[in-house]
Amino acid sequence: MLTRVTAPPDTPSGPGAAPARTAPERCAPGWLPAEVSRHRAVPDTLPVGSPGKVGVLELGFGASGGRTELTSHFQKAPLHITRPLYPDAGLRGMPYVMFMSSGGGVLQGDRYRIELDCGPGTSVHFGTQTATRLYRMEHDYATQTVELRAAPGSYVEYLPETTIPFGDSRFYQRTAVTAAPDATVVLGEKLMAGRLARDERHAYTAYCADLEVQDAESRLLFADPIRLVPEEHDVKGPAVMGDHGLIASLYVVTSAKPAQDVADAMHETISGTGLQGGASLLPGDCGAWARILGDRSPEVEAAFHRTWDAVRRLLLGVPAVGRCGRQALP
Repeated sequence: MLTRVTAPPDTPSGPGAAPARTAPERCAPGWLPAEVSRHRAVPDTLPVGSPGKVGVLELGFGASGGRTELTSHFQKAPLHITRPLYPDAGLRGMPYVMFMSSGGGVLQGDRYRIELDCGPGTSVHFGTQTATRLYRMEHDYATQTVELRAAPGSYVEYLPETTIPFGDSRFYQRTAVTAAPDATVVLGEKLMAGRLARDERHAYTAYCADLEVQDAESRLLFADPIRLVPEEHDVKGPAVMGDHGLIASLYVVTSAKPAQDVADAMHETISGTGLQGGASLLPGDCGAWARILGDRSPEVEAAFHRTWDAVRRLLLGVPAVGRCGRQALP
């Protein structure tokens, strides 16, 4: 199957036409939490919509000949991808797609939009090249929207690296997932309290995120909102991050195995790491989710990988793969 890298024109035509796919208004979320929107301003650097300030990725995937192929591809800097790789010895037909940014980090006025369309019977793994760094913002804010569609019979992993909000950053991310009843979607999030090596903890202005997962009929399965505003609310309480430097979450939306079995596998794995955390069922038994807290990045990364590995072995009978394509240890 050939990869289509061309795309329709990026300019609207005719009265009432939708905004261009790279227009700032299309790349920004339709709604912002007040904790972020009140910082709206015109940056004294490059304004919103300037070259390099609007990043777009639109990727489509289809199943062909026993493996998943990239079938459509549109990108606008600073967001781009590498060529899909197939490093997984246990899942030869699953491409690993790495998101990259030529900007090196997220700046004030940035608007990023990512759309991922995984067709029937596909298997895809999405990750990022490195941690997402949210730089100091004196004016305005930055946003990212992620829309992921998992068609019937698909298996999708979306596991980006850690997000690190620097001091005085303001950021909002909305992740919207649509999953068919027999699709499996594994979602990961990792957040650091700041630049821990500089002893910077919770110095950001606002970090807000919304995860919403719905079924093919647009019925909400579950939502997980995060509102971290250190100057207004305690972000070190027992229901948030406590005194820990990192928090990692793993959501598994699936009907391939009973939700309780998925939760038990994750909880048992986390218990063996020595870190604080646990697992529970998602609403309506549509799957399970886990949360891990720790003080150091290496130990949280290892615990997160082991938990993902436990899910992989339960659902697929194969181990997780490391960032360099190596199989996880038994």
